[in-house]
Amino acid sequence: MLPRHLYVHVPFCARRCSYCDFSIAVRRDVPVADFIDGIRRELDLQRRALDSLALDTLYLGGGTPSRLGGDGVAELVRTIGEFASWDGSAEITIEANPDDVNAESARAWRRAGVNRVSLGAQSFNEGALAWMRRTHDAPQIGRAVELLRDAGIREISIDLIFALPRNVPRSWESDLAGALVLRPDHISVYGLTVEPHTPLGRWRDRGDVAESPDSAYEHDFLLADSTLVAAGFEHYEVSNYALPGARARHNSSYWRHVPYAAAGPSAHRFDGARRGWNVAPYAEWLRRVRGGIDPTEGSETLSADELESERTYIGLRTTDGLVVSGELAERTSRWRDAGWATIVDGRVRLTPLGWLRLDALAVDLTLAGSR
Repeated sequence: MLPRHLYVHVPFCARRCSYCDFSIAVRRDVPVADFIDGIRRELDLQRRALDSLALDTLYLGGGTPSRLGGDGVAELVRTIGEFASWDGSAEITIEANPDDVNAESARAWRRAGVNRVSLGAQSFNEGALAWMRRTHDAPQIGRAVELLRDAGIREISIDLIFALPRNVPRSWESDLAGALVLRPDHISVYGLTVEPHTPLGRWRDRGDVAESPDSAYEHDFLLADSTLVAAGFEHYEVSNYALPGARARHNSSYWRHVPYAAAGPSAHRFDGARRGWNVAPYAEWLRRVRGGIDPTEGSETLSADELESERTYIGLRTTDGLVVSGELAERTSRWRDAGWATIVDGRVRLTPLGWLRLDALAVDLTLAGSR
């Protein structure tokens, strides 16, 4: 089955945020032409697979794709169109930082076909933004939303981060309220994790920062659920909320475990059984594609058990849930009794309390099913 979803990783950032362990390339001056040429060369290497690729979704992630500017994003989308096709119903998403959004860039993105923007707000508190090393301030978030709507982009998602250390001056309740005031149709909330080899990881190791305790993580997660659901949002995936009809179609393809294509440094692809990933450093990726060398760094073919394990995990992390029977139904009935799940017509769906235990419950069900 040919994939109907394409992810393109745009690695450029103005600077690395304190918590970030993604594959990025910090550049003051973004090499737009070189990057787009690299994407063209990589897609040309994949031409045999992509020749008849008809897309339902295209997602430009990163990094910070908005760093390409208005004309750069438009040229990238046009270049991708040399190798794939889509119609007016396709979802075309770009991740953007608020400070990259201006009237000119927003209009250029819309003319290029972009109809959805995932805006990296993270917080509306100036102290929290400075601690995260974000490049925007709080007023720029609302201004960006206004400019995107003026340009005709109606589908707007706002990203927020919760469970910050207690010494960071922010109110999670205020951040949720700040997002709702802007009337987005989608909100993503992510708990802060401390990764090694990041500024935050070094701060923790020096004792400068204490991670938020589990109780604070749970409080923030459940507060987001109650606040956003009361505002009319569907909590349809562990980290994602949408107004009716506004679910992220591209990300939902991952959660349905369907094939997807990818290009760019560190980008991952999946054909339904085999997963591959590109080299992460931008310079090495560019060197390879310029030399006509496949930039794939590694791949794995998933066994039947591994595929089933992934399907279990993915099913539990969304409101689609899983159909269970026999011993598994008996096991999940204990989850229901604990308030971690609902079971209707044999389909188990985790509650917010269950999502807080997602990893452990997925492992429990996988192990039970393999006996």
